[in-house]
Amino acid sequence: MVSEVAKRNDSGSSKMQARIHEIIFEADTPTGKFFDVALLVSIVASVLAVSLESVDAVDSKYHSQLVFIEWFFTILFTIEYFLRLYSTRESLKYSTSFFGIVDLLAILPTYLSLAYAGAQSLLVIRALRLLRVFRVFKLSRYLGEANVLSQAMIQSKDRIIVFLSTITILSFITGAGMYLVEGPKNGFTSIPQSVYWAITTLTSTGYGDTVPLTPVGKMLAILIMVMGYSLIIVPTGIISNELMKIGDISTQACLACSKEGHDYNAKHCKWCGEML
Repeated sequence: MVSEVAKRNDSGSSKMQARIHEIIFEADTPTGKFFDVALLVSIVASVLAVSLESVDAVDSKYHSQLVFIEWFFTILFTIEYFLRLYSTRESLKYSTSFFGIVDLLAILPTYLSLAYAGAQSLLVIRALRLLRVFRVFKLSRYLGEANVLSQAMIQSKDRIIVFLSTITILSFITGAGMYLVEGPKNGFTSIPQSVYWAITTLTSTGYGDTVPLTPVGKMLAILIMVMGYSLIIVPTGIISNELMKIGDISTQACLACSKEGHDYNAKHCKWCGEML
């Protein structure tokens, strides 16, 4: 008899957990979408309140109201954070995920401000939570494309690292060359200073604080500029190649680990194997 009651309680708890998970993590249902839209509005309002608090003219007149708004949203986001932990079977995986860390950092500054004055300024990190907008306003088109892009960048990371290493080596070589050609008298006082100039020139930034004056130095500068424009297409081609290999992605979140980015026809979570 006791075991049957315990089973019913466990079943009721599981149903509640699944229902909360559906509302908080899914945006396919009307209630889920309403929750996400309300959450996004709350995030914008809280970030706006924190921003206005940094304006002396506004803060001096509405300080108490802004503090109340700040604490209201902090308590609201705290409840939401613990509901996310409760509705996820593996809370640790969610709490250590990107959005889990962002959700935690979104509420900590207000509590830290009780001990450290000015810590609430860090609340602008809540703006990162607006990335959830891609999951709300559909969904497959925007979030799917974002997931595809992130996967393409992850899969091409080795080639990008090789590319960046090549750029770094070229910057040191050209910087050292400019140091030898121009010398301290023309502003290239050291190799690090010359490498700094080479990187700003290679990336088409060009602050103009250091410029070559000799004909040979100018020719080397032209070579670096042309090389910089040519190098722009390399990472673009690498990532584009990976994008062509990745298919469409759904927005369904796993009940166990809360990870997204599954294929539309997926039956199991690609991250933990849980049934979707």
